Amino acid sequence: MSSFRDTFEKYPWTHVLESIMDKTSNDVIRALERPKPNQEDLKALIAPAAKPFLEEMAQKSSIITKKRFGNTMQMFAPMYLSNECQNICTYCGFSFTNKIPRRTLTDAEILEEVGYIKSKGFEHILLVTGEANATVGVSYLKNAIQLIRNHFSNISIEVQPLDQDEYELLIDEGLYAVLVYQETYHEMEYKKHHPKGKKSNFFYRLETPDRLGRAGVHKIGLGALFGLEDWRADSFFTALHLSYLKKTYWRTKFSISFPRLRPFSGGLEPKVAMTDRDLVQLICAYRLFDEDVELSISTRENEKFRDHIVNLGITSMSAESKTNPGGYVVDKQSLDQFEISDERPTEEIATMLRNQGIDVVWKDWENNWAK
Repeated sequence: MSSFRDTFEKYPWTHVLESIMDKTSNDVIRALERPKPNQEDLKALIAPAAKPFLEEMAQKSSIITKKRFGNTMQMFAPMYLSNECQNICTYCGFSFTNKIPRRTLTDAEILEEVGYIKSKGFEHILLVTGEANATVGVSYLKNAIQLIRNHFSNISIEVQPLDQDEYELLIDEGLYAVLVYQETYHEMEYKKHHPKGKKSNFFYRLETPDRLGRAGVHKIGLGALFGLEDWRADSFFTALHLSYLKKTYWRTKFSISFPRLRPFSGGLEPKVAMTDRDLVQLICAYRLFDEDVELSISTRENEKFRDHIVNLGITSMSAESKTNPGGYVVDKQSLDQFEISDERPTEEIATMLRNQGIDVVWKDWENNWAK
C-alpha cells in the first residue's frame, strides 16, 4: 500500500536545504507574484532571501486569511490526561528517563477538569497523553471520549500513533481530529532524539497521517518541533506532507501547528534557533502556499507575539493552557510537559481578539453526541 514514504524518499534532506538556501530575491518576487505558489515558490518564501519581503508577505497573508476565514479565531483548550510515557524523548518533560511522579486521570478527575474548561466557554477540546499503550491505550482513550462527548462539540487527540482500525474505533465514538507531529523529518536527527520506545520508529510515525486518512478522520494536524533541526527544511517537508495528504485524502481537512522547543526540567537547547521574525515569515509563507489550511498557535508563544500574529494568518489558538495532567483543577503542582509562555486568562485573550476586530469562535462543529 502506497504512503507518504514513497514521496518523502525522493527528497534528500541535504538537497532540500541547499535548494532553500540558494533561493534569490528574484525567486521570492516570482513567488509573491504567483496566484498559487508551488513547492519551489514555498522554498523561496521560507528562505533567507525572503527576509526583506516580510512586510509584503504579511499583508498578502492577512488579506488571504480574511478572505478565506473571515475575521474569526477558533478557540480550543488542551486537557492532559496522563504523563505516563514509555518513550525516551530528549526534549520532553514526560520522557521515560525523567524521574517525575506519574499520574493518569480517573473518570471523576476528567470530569472535574471538563467542568473548569467548559466554564471558560470552550467547545473544542484537545486530549493529550504521553505514549504509554498499557496505561493510556485505545481502551482508555475510548472511555475518555465516551465520558466527555456530550460536553463538547469537537474532540481532538494528540497521543501515540495508532493503527488504522484503532482510529476507526475512536472515530465511531466521536473523535473529530488527530494531531500528530513528526517532530523532525530528518531521519538521523529523529533517531537521536528518540532512542527508545515505539516512537523511535521513524517511518511508523511518518505514515500515521496515511492511516488516519484511510480511517476517514475529519481533520489531521501536522507540524514539526522547531529547534531539533533546521526549521526551513522541516517546514518544507511539512508542506510536502500536506500537499500529498490533500491530494490523496481530499475529503479530509488539515491544520498546521508551529511548536518551538520550550524549556522543561533538564531541557534541551535548540540546535537551530528560530526567531520571532522567522516564525512570522513561516506562517505567512504557509498561508500564501495554501489558503485553505488551518494554522494554529499555542500558548508556547508569549503574549506580545500572539497579540501581533493573530491578524497575519493564524486561524485557531489555545488559551489558559495547562500541560500537566489535572492542571486546571485536580493537581496544579504536577510537572508540566513544557513551560507555558502566555498565561493570561481565557477572558483576557478573548478581549484582546475582540479589540482587534476578530470574532471569537467557540463552536463551529456539531458532533452527533453533543446535546
